[in-house]
Amino acid sequence: MARYTDPVCRLCRAEGQKLFLKGERCLTPKCAVERRPFVPGMHGRKGTFKRKVSDYNRQLREKQKTRRIYGIMERQFRRYFSTASRAKGLTGATLLTILESRLDNVVYRLGFADSRAQARQLVRHGHFAVNSQKTDIPSFLVKPGDVVAVRDNSRGNVYFKGLSDYLHDRSTPAWLSRDTAGMSGRVVELPGRLDIDVQLNEQLIVEFYSR
Repeated sequence: MARYTDPVCRLCRAEGQKLFLKGERCLTPKCAVERRPFVPGMHGRKGTFKRKVSDYNRQLREKQKTRRIYGIMERQFRRYFSTASRAKGLTGATLLTILESRLDNVVYRLGFADSRAQARQLVRHGHFAVNSQKTDIPSFLVKPGDVVAVRDNSRGNVYFKGLSDYLHDRSTPAWLSRDTAGMSGRVVELPGRLDIDVQLNEQLIVEFYSR
């Protein structure tokens, strides 16, 4: 399975904004965007010449930013877009709904992980079950009514023992409900565009793939 293995803080600096790829660290002065607010590379400090940004560049940057936020490679992202384009409704909104429905994102949204990357690792290590069935596929798409829970064998893990003290301070979106004591969560419904707080312009992604 292909995945990005280089420093993720470079991705935020390249986009010129925080993508919150490292969870709580992004909210501290240690954040790379705060410490080095210029693009990565040997010429980053010198800045770039001011010039008109093309429509293609804006579309490409929005697509890349979305991929990086959700931690998805190009081939898989293109498949998600193809699925969204065949579905009823607005293609861009449907695409975001699919991305939010991934198991790793749901684990992150439920507060069981500090970032999507950490959530992906926890899922891959087999710490979660969907409807009482062990599921170690981060790209698994949940459905309304599905219950995502920390497996019984994993609850004694040092990470999850310490996590219970912090869950009360972590909020969950309206389309999910969490049982903090039971270390589980339920998908109430699939999220609509208004339920997704990621600052993205999905129409630019649609325009990019519609060229």
